Amino acid sequence: MENQKRKTFVMGDIHGDNIALEQCLQRSGIDYENDQLIQLGDVVDRNDGVYECVEQLLKIKHLIAIKGNHDNWLLDFIETDYHPISWAHGGNNTIISYLNHTDKKGVCIPRGNGYKTSLNSSDIPASHQEFFRNQELYYIDEENRCFVHAGFNRYIGFEQQKESSYYWDRDLWTDALSSLEEKPPKEIYETITVFKEIYIGHTPTTAWETDKPMNAFNIYNLDTGAGNGGRLTIMDIDTKEYWQSDKKA
Repeated sequence: MENQKRKTFVMGDIHGDNIALEQCLQRSGIDYENDQLIQLGDVVDRNDGVYECVEQLLKIKHLIAIKGNHDNWLLDFIETDYHPISWAHGGNNTIISYLNHTDKKGVCIPRGNGYKTSLNSSDIPASHQEFFRNQELYYIDEENRCFVHAGFNRYIGFEQQKESSYYWDRDLWTDALSSLEEKPPKEIYETITVFKEIYIGHTPTTAWETDKPMNAFNIYNLDTGAGNGGRLTIMDIDTKEYWQSDKKA
């Protein structure tokens, strides 16, 4: 086992779907002790298995967890007991997931455009709090492959971005995709070739009527809609072989 070559896998947005997570981990054959998993963010919201998803990810020894915008909202709650958008974007399922693992009688009720809840930040286990505090904005490996939740502003140096750009900016992907039919404008080409490859989530491929990974130039989109009625995807970054969860009924 000591001489076994470590594989590196990348996984798209999970959005609390613990069954899909288990299926992808099992089908890929990932070695929890030896292989590396780079998870592209948005572990939380939209499905009610958030607690179980974090527990499963924490078992992977060589895990690199990237911060997604939904994760950042939960981190705000962990740090302040205040959720900046009142859990409005599928956050009720995150509430339910953590309330199911408390001893108190939990409350999660609609209120305006969001939710009112009895969940406190102290109800979230310390190991989970640390998981969200320790998520990375991006990761660049030894082969100059970039892993980031959403993308980045290509008109600004990569390390000079606003923090939110890494988990919000979709322009890198949408501009590259719109240029596939023709030679890309010079500024797009120069930006994307700064890295050997770029792996993103955040923008579901289901918007293009597919639940498979998409590729535009050297950019790979791994958000195949686990939070939007699609599938969860895990890919071997060296072979580009990928495995997916079952399609939801």
